[in-house]
Amino acid sequence: MGFILAAVGSAVGLGNIWRFPFITGQYGGSSFLITYLAFVALIGFPAILVEFVIGRYTNLNPVGAIRELGSGAWNYLGWLFVAIGFVILSYYSVVAGWFLRYTLIGVIDGYTLAGPEEAGQLFGTVTTGLDSLLFHAVFMALVIGIIAAGVRKGIEVGVKVMVPAIIALLVGLAAYAFTLDASGAAYSYYLSPDFEYLLANWTSILPAAAGQAFFTLSLGMGVMITYASYLGEDRNLASDAGVIVALDTLIAVIVGFVVFPFLFAAGIEPGGPGASAIFVSLTSAFSTIPGGRLIGIVFFAMVGIAALSSAISILEVLVSYLIDEAGVSRVPAATAIGVAVFLLGVPVTVDLIFLDLYDKLADGILLVLGSLLLALFVGWVIPDIAREELQKGIGDLGGLGTAWIWIVRVPIVIVVVVSLYLGIVDYADFLTGSFAEWLAAR
Repeated sequence: MGFILAAVGSAVGLGNIWRFPFITGQYGGSSFLITYLAFVALIGFPAILVEFVIGRYTNLNPVGAIRELGSGAWNYLGWLFVAIGFVILSYYSVVAGWFLRYTLIGVIDGYTLAGPEEAGQLFGTVTTGLDSLLFHAVFMALVIGIIAAGVRKGIEVGVKVMVPAIIALLVGLAAYAFTLDASGAAYSYYLSPDFEYLLANWTSILPAAAGQAFFTLSLGMGVMITYASYLGEDRNLASDAGVIVALDTLIAVIVGFVVFPFLFAAGIEPGGPGASAIFVSLTSAFSTIPGGRLIGIVFFAMVGIAALSSAISILEVLVSYLIDEAGVSRVPAATAIGVAVFLLGVPVTVDLIFLDLYDKLADGILLVLGSLLLALFVGWVIPDIAREELQKGIGDLGGLGTAWIWIVRVPIVIVVVVSLYLGIVDYADFLTGSFAEWLAAR
């Protein structure tokens, strides 16, 4: 149960609650949702098993695990996961700090805003400067403290409290959102697929759905390798993976049932630009709907808890590397890496262009690349080891083990290669467009 909740806690975080609603809004609501669900079922589930078999077979961190199983150039794959973890956690912590700050704002002042313009000004104040830097530091200190306490006393105890709390709060918020007059229109936008829109925009929807799936399932960065390294051989990896994927996806879907009714009730169009969408839209909504102050405090606090559960999983990957490879004890390892991650995130507290720079690189390229290389490694380099490891705790797989290997070898590789190509194109457009304009202005 500790493993499942830790893995779900890793998967359920800003990816589900901050990122999922605005990405869904930007890419057509239901059109994105149906693509995302298909990607999770067809690609996400087989891909999470790839990381599970590596982790349990080696009982090592991603760097040590790949080095034990591979040779030559494959040994550098583990280092890619370390780099991805550094990049993601650096900006993840900054955004999580914003949610802590918005929770405090609700407690002290409430969300008494006249409209989106004032909400936008508040977002600018919270997300840049001393406020952002301070809460970035507070959040990283919390993550460091939990990781320093260890796997059982820190991570396991923490997620056994946080994950059920997240689910309970989300269900309560969804039930409240159902009572709003605009909920019917919101559900129609969210659940009625527009296939014409999907066919016209699939080149942008597919990489967005792929990146979101990898981000929210914590794939491609070695998190699931690390957590599976603590498992015994009696565990049924397939059933554990099914529970984790199902819970993570269910929570993401429930978030849509919470956020979109709030936006429609306030007359706000979903799909606002980038990171500000949820903050600006929801603070405007909370200022108009009945009980908005209390609902806002609960929502932002819940996201902060979810972010914490994910952040500890990413930092654990980095810390486990120092513990296993360099013999550093847990407390100094957690402190040193946590401080390094904090420093890398400082530019994001200065200008939001760095959030886009980090996020588009990590989400659209690095996570997808990590998943692609892992699929190639398991499918073509160690297929026999992977198949035998998957069988432990399950029994005779018959032809299912071979079928899984071929799914990893061909369909996953093809879809991920296409997603990676589209992600690289999108990042290149960003660098030559928005980022180039920002540089020119300075």
